[in-house]
Amino acid sequence: MTRIPRSAVIDLVVLAVLSLLAIAGYETSFGDLDFLVAAVAGLVIGIAAAVAGTLLRLGVLPTVLVALAAYFLLGTPFTMPDQALFLVLPSLASLAGLALGAVYGWADIVTIGTPVEAPYYLAALPYFAAWLVSLVGAMLVLRWLPRRRTVMRSAVILIGPVLLFLSGILLGTDEAFFAGVRGVAFAVIALVWLAWRRQADVETDAAGARRLRMQRLRGSAVVVAGAVVIGAIAGLALTPVSQDRFVLREQIVPPFDPLEFPSPLAGFRTYTKTLAEEPLFTVTGLEPGDTIRLATMNAYTGRLWNVAGPGDSDSTGGYAITGPTLPEPPLASLGSDRSIEVDVEAYDDVWLPTVGYGTVLELEDAGSSDRSGDLRYNAAAGTAVLTSGVAEGARYRLDSRMQKEPGDDALLDVPVARVELPSVENLPDVVAAKGEEYAGDAASPIEQLRNIERGLKTNGFLSHGLASDSVASRAGHGADRLIELFTRTQMVGDEEQYASAMALMARHLGYPARVVMGFAPEISEGQDSVEVLGDDVTAWVEVPFEGVGWVSFRPTPDQVDVPQEQTPKPKSEPQPQVRQPPRSESVEDDLLSTVEIDDTDDDERDRPFTVPGWVWVALASIGIPLAIVFLPMLFVAAAKEHRRRRRLGRDNEVAAAAAWDELIDRYAELGFEPPERASRLQTARALERQAADQGVLPDADPGALRLTALAASVDRDVFDGEEVASETVVKRWSEADAAAAVVSAAVGRSRRLIARYRLRRRR
Repeated sequence: MTRIPRSAVIDLVVLAVLSLLAIAGYETSFGDLDFLVAAVAGLVIGIAAAVAGTLLRLGVLPTVLVALAAYFLLGTPFTMPDQALFLVLPSLASLAGLALGAVYGWADIVTIGTPVEAPYYLAALPYFAAWLVSLVGAMLVLRWLPRRRTVMRSAVILIGPVLLFLSGILLGTDEAFFAGVRGVAFAVIALVWLAWRRQADVETDAAGARRLRMQRLRGSAVVVAGAVVIGAIAGLALTPVSQDRFVLREQIVPPFDPLEFPSPLAGFRTYTKTLAEEPLFTVTGLEPGDTIRLATMNAYTGRLWNVAGPGDSDSTGGYAITGPTLPEPPLASLGSDRSIEVDVEAYDDVWLPTVGYGTVLELEDAGSSDRSGDLRYNAAAGTAVLTSGVAEGARYRLDSRMQKEPGDDALLDVPVARVELPSVENLPDVVAAKGEEYAGDAASPIEQLRNIERGLKTNGFLSHGLASDSVASRAGHGADRLIELFTRTQMVGDEEQYASAMALMARHLGYPARVVMGFAPEISEGQDSVEVLGDDVTAWVEVPFEGVGWVSFRPTPDQVDVPQEQTPKPKSEPQPQVRQPPRSESVEDDLLSTVEIDDTDDDERDRPFTVPGWVWVALASIGIPLAIVFLPMLFVAAAKEHRRRRRLGRDNEVAAAAAWDELIDRYAELGFEPPERASRLQTARALERQAADQGVLPDADPGALRLTALAASVDRDVFDGEEVASETVVKRWSEADAAAAVVSAAVGRSRRLIARYRLRRRR
């Protein structure tokens, strides 16, 4: 069995330490250091597989396959313990997760809101990264570096940890995790190790060795001091501020596109008419005055308000995949806490009703929790989406904090925050003119906005367009509806029109306003839960103030009694009576024909058959382990057969000698160590001694191995100068096969199994 030299052990320790320093940068993505458990497990498993392959004298491919098997069999308790069988054994779900995390985790982590906690397989990403770097680095240390030790070859080992360090930066966030400390420590360890490596390769006597050790100590001290000084100066001078830090999550558009769904505000009248008395959901934990948020819209097209899509210029961020822990809002002054539970009844949409800015959101019912990977959250908007839909029976818990709303006096000298929103399209001139009129001569932004709010609230009237309303009110908030709002004798509308109008007026004045739709149920003091009806729907406007957050404005009037226009009734004039013809009682049914309507959806009819997802998961969970075990065995077996055929296909003199080469390769694959430069008889005696030392000698008789006799026969065939007959070649190969079968039966089942993965070619 091959031994690991001490220098290689030091190299492996340095590789592990540098990799650990590098992967610590993933903390900004995961939010804490719990992921280090998976990362350390990956480092240990990768290095252990490389060491085992070296000790067992496995080839590169069998070692990689052993490492893959260890990756899948041992990774579950460190990455996905909830998916494990009996806490440690892999399950179909965990095996699939380990594969999915290695393949898709790189893309998912940059589109998921931090801290990343879902999908469940993301914990496999640091495990896989550490496993891959440690496996490749350890194999280079144990197999490639000993052939020729130079500083340049040693520096190649650093490529993996450096790439791991860079991945922690690119996959992280704007905020670095002890970047200066980790960077300096990484550089110091790497430079000291390279300096030690350079000295270790120099051969000298004892006195020279002492001088070299002193020089090494002094040189190492200089290197450390220089690295610390240079790293500190470079860190202060060159480290970018958080806004300029390049991270991939800022460059990649999240996969969720809100434009695939109808505008929430377009369905406002559905709640006031169709679902007015329908219980939508029940909320526990609200306090008096709390307003439920449903959707935040910041893009206006002239037809409707909608949530900005991925292609729009929107600095408030998009909807990203998230786990139970929600990211903090970038602009908010947070105050009191809320902890609510929502039980969905008649509500049926993709937008999750929330309160304030969430901190933790847990889907509690079985149907929704199974679809937790569909959860998206926009921290700047404070709204959440379950892309697969929320329906009756859904239940979730939300912990959140409420936005503080300072008084107008405190906001007099506070400027509006600079927030980039999508530009407004087709702003009606009458809306812009009314906005300037209502704003008046006010100097501060808060005064102008309150004037607009007051102007709409005092001059308008509320009507949802119901039959019970005194005046009709058309639904919609497109440009034509808003023009009608301000050109009719009286302003008549509801929250849909007034919130839309005020937001457009604020945008015309240069203020980044957005429309928020939600519910405002009446809550009494001490009331534990409230049933939210469709009639509780509302909408309001929010404008951001620097250092404060988004301040709300509610421009919808409370007045419902619209003054009636007095128009004189025309005098009626008598008309002469005319006899009407008799009415025909018969109906010409012959003109009518029965039509059978096919209710089948065209999409359902044309949709091709697709294999269910669970089938693919099951096939992958079973097929991957089987492929890991049997594919390399088949590959090695095919290579051995090719080796045998090539040797048998040579001239008789060479083919007879090749029988001995084949036998020695078989011995080496069983774990024996044939001498590299020795005659056939010397090799035979060496292998017989090894067999005796290892206790695998059949019947304790060296002659039972038939090595010495076969070596002597092959020597005669090669050196006696006579032509070797074909029958002799067949005989030598038969004797070699028999000798190989004897030792194979004697070594035991485990060594025979390992030999199936080994491939050796005698030079």
